[in-house]
Amino acid sequence: MEETLIAPCGMNCGVCISYLAMKHDLNKQGFSKTYCPGCLPHGKNCAVLKKECDLLTKGLVRFCYECRAFPCGRLKALDKRYRTKYHMSMVENLEFIRERGMESFLEKEDAKWRCPDCGGTICCHNGLCLNCGLDRLRQKKTYRWDEE
Repeated sequence: MEETLIAPCGMNCGVCISYLAMKHDLNKQGFSKTYCPGCLPHGKNCAVLKKECDLLTKGLVRFCYECRAFPCGRLKALDKRYRTKYHMSMVENLEFIRERGMESFLEKEDAKWRCPDCGGTICCHNGLCLNCGLDRLRQKKTYRWDEE
């Protein structure tokens, strides 16, 4: 896991389907996925929240927890969707980083999202490792967590 892949909102872009699709170049393997290098490497600072946040738009904060309005309504809504569908919480991620630091967070994330079969990275959006789980994705291109 890389620090540059942790977005201001607390998203770990390293476990996002668009990042992992790019990393594994899935389109060359017969898929049609949107590629993204991550919010910060892409120069977006935060693809979801920056439209409504002057601090992020102007680059005045690195993480949303630096804002006195943390967590704002937009972040809470995003967090609820990710907790419900994708087994992660941006707010919890940010609180962990604030309290324990980036290095500890990256270690925790590496352990949480490491594939037990091959050591690759499990995608937060579908629960698959794109190293060894591509057959499932080929069978059902809209595969989601816990589908069999």
